[in-house]
Amino acid sequence: METALTRLAGVRHPIVQTGMGWVAGPRLVSATAEAGALGILASATMTLDQLRAAIAEVRCRTDAPFGVNLRADAADAGDRVRLIIDGGVRVASFALAPSPGLIAELKEAGVVVIPSVGARRHAEKVAAWGADAVIVQGGEGGGHTGEVATSVLLPQVVDAVRIPVVAAGGFFDGRGLVAALAYGAAGVAMGTRFLLTSDSTVPDAVKARYLAATVRDVTVTRAVDGLPHRMLRTDLVAALERSGRARSLLHAIRRAAGFRRLSGLTWRQMVRDGLALRHGKELSWSQVLLAANTPMLLRSAMVDGRTDLGVMASGQVAGVIDDLPSCAELVGRIMKEAEETRDRLMALK
Repeated sequence: METALTRLAGVRHPIVQTGMGWVAGPRLVSATAEAGALGILASATMTLDQLRAAIAEVRCRTDAPFGVNLRADAADAGDRVRLIIDGGVRVASFALAPSPGLIAELKEAGVVVIPSVGARRHAEKVAAWGADAVIVQGGEGGGHTGEVATSVLLPQVVDAVRIPVVAAGGFFDGRGLVAALAYGAAGVAMGTRFLLTSDSTVPDAVKARYLAATVRDVTVTRAVDGLPHRMLRTDLVAALERSGRARSLLHAIRRAAGFRRLSGLTWRQMVRDGLALRHGKELSWSQVLLAANTPMLLRSAMVDGRTDLGVMASGQVAGVIDDLPSCAELVGRIMKEAEETRDRLMALK
C-alpha cells in the first residue's frame, strides 16, 4: 500500500511506531522496521552516548529505514541532530516544533523531518518552516494530549497544509488505517498498540495492567505536571489528584532528585526545563519540578515495573487491546485487515 508516507520514509507500509520514552528502544524500533513500518527511537530519555549506541544497535539489527525522536527545546538538540545526520538516520521526528534552523540543517543532510503537532495552527507553522510531513495527534492519544478528537482535527490539518499528514490518536487496526486514508492522511502513527507487543521491553506486569484496562480506566489528568496528560488511572494518579501543595512539592522533589541522578542534569537544568513547560501556564512549583522529571515517573513503570510508583501514559485504545503480537504479526495483521476493508468498501459501489 504505497502512500506519500511510504515514499518519503522509504518504508513498505504506512504505519509509524511513535517515539515513546523508555519504550521505543532499539529492540522495538528494529522489529518495527523489519516489519516494514517506520520505527522511531525515543531519545529524550537518553544521554548523547546512549543515543549514539542506540542508533548503532538499530543499524546492527536491521538495514531498514528508521527514525529518531528528539526534543527541539533540549539544550543539546544541535548535538543530537548531528548524531542523527552522522548515523545515517532516515527520519527526525519532534515532540515540539523544531526551529527553522534545525529543519534546514536536517533537510540539507537529506534527513526527512516529521514534527508531531496537536493543533492546525502548529501544523501550518512547521509546514511553512519546511517540514516534510507532520504527525497530528488527536485527543485520544496517550501522553500529553489536546482536547480535539482525531476525527475532527485530522481533516482540519489535511485541508490546511500541502505536506503529507500522518494521523495519530485512536488507531490500532486496519479499519482505522483505511479511515485515516479516507480522511486524506498518508498513514497512521501508533504508540500504545506498539507498546503492547512481544517486542516491547516494557515489563510483563505492566503490560498486564494495560491489557486489563477498559476504556474507562484511561483518563486525562493535570495532576502529574499541570498539563493534560492521558494515562491509566492508578492509585498514584488518584493520590496526586488529592494531594495538597506541600505533599505534592515533597513528592516532586524526591522524584526530581532521582531523575537528576539518572540523567546527569543539574538542578538548574531541571528547573529550566520545567519553567519552559510552565511558560504561559499556571503551574505550581511542584508541577514545575514534576514537569521536569516526568520521565522518571514514566521510567518507574516502563523500566522498573513499579506501577505503584510510576505513571503509565496510554491512548484510549488500551481499552480495546487484548493481545501481545510481535511487531511483524501486528503490522501484517493491520495491512491484511486494511486491504480487506478497502475491498469490502469497493464492493459497495
